[in-house]
Amino acid sequence: MEQITKEFTEKATAYLAEAENIIIVAHKNPDGDALGSGLALYHILKNKNKKVTFIVPNQLPTYLNWMPGIEDVIVYENQKELGIEYIQKAQLIFMVDFNHRSRLSEMGDKIIPLNVPKIMIDHHPYPEEIADLTYSRTSSSSTAEMIYEFTDAIYGKSAINKKAADCMFLGIMTDTGSFSYNSSSQLTFQVVGHLLSLGVNKDEITDKVYSNYSEYRLRLLGHAINTKLTVLPEYGAAHINLTQKELEEFKFEPGDTEGFVNYPLSIKEVEFTAIFIEKDNYTKCSFRSKGSFPANLVAKEHFSGGGHTNAAGGENKDTLANTIAKFESILPQYKKYLNQ
Repeated sequence: MEQITKEFTEKATAYLAEAENIIIVAHKNPDGDALGSGLALYHILKNKNKKVTFIVPNQLPTYLNWMPGIEDVIVYENQKELGIEYIQKAQLIFMVDFNHRSRLSEMGDKIIPLNVPKIMIDHHPYPEEIADLTYSRTSSSSTAEMIYEFTDAIYGKSAINKKAADCMFLGIMTDTGSFSYNSSSQLTFQVVGHLLSLGVNKDEITDKVYSNYSEYRLRLLGHAINTKLTVLPEYGAAHINLTQKELEEFKFEPGDTEGFVNYPLSIKEVEFTAIFIEKDNYTKCSFRSKGSFPANLVAKEHFSGGGHTNAAGGENKDTLANTIAKFESILPQYKKYLNQ
């Protein structure tokens, strides 16, 4: 569904009218758009006198610890009993910035079977049928932009307060790489223009997002580029990998590797990049690409993931070394997508 329909609006309005206890859930390893869209909706619904709880499956990125309302977010892996208590009381569930049950990890076992209305708002392709109402618009810059549209359709633009506006702007800004991609729509800039008129300080938010890291994060980036970067020009590809030992050495905090995968794209012959991060029993994978190279296809076909054409992610339940070997072995079959 590319636009919010009258039927969707009417059903969502009815669900909201009947629900007092509402929970909002976002995907595991929440990023700026997941937190921006979820917290924006949180502030809007709270101002409508709803009892709202925002729950995420796991750790919050430390570089976003300043966001308005972040202190109220429940991290399920750390607060399971409290999270389950709120989930069981829920009369309406919003799912933001994801469209597959797997993105909820263990928390999905409590959310998906729950017999209450669920509304999904998301901009990733190929949504699963896990919600009663779905607003899916792959042409959107971000889910935060879609929360703006949803709010306007249900309550009107006047319902967007300063806290919600700050969160929406952050979600849009981070999911477009500061408007360098996924931002060719006039609507995106119309939305951003209105958010600025509500008092959003773009320079302050930009500074907080991109100048809020530790010294060790910068040293980790330097290490990753200097010693862990592999370039495969014959396939227009490059990748970076980081072991748990290396993360520990550089005092890793959640969110520290955000954006690392983008750096190899600055190499003129590289159109597809990946970063592989070693976890306890699997390898986390993130992919980025230029032009029409289908990063999401690689993620979907080989790494149990998905996403957008130019930004995708997944995982491999194998060692870091085997994951890298697998990635390099599949590159020949995607050479046809290179902009030769």
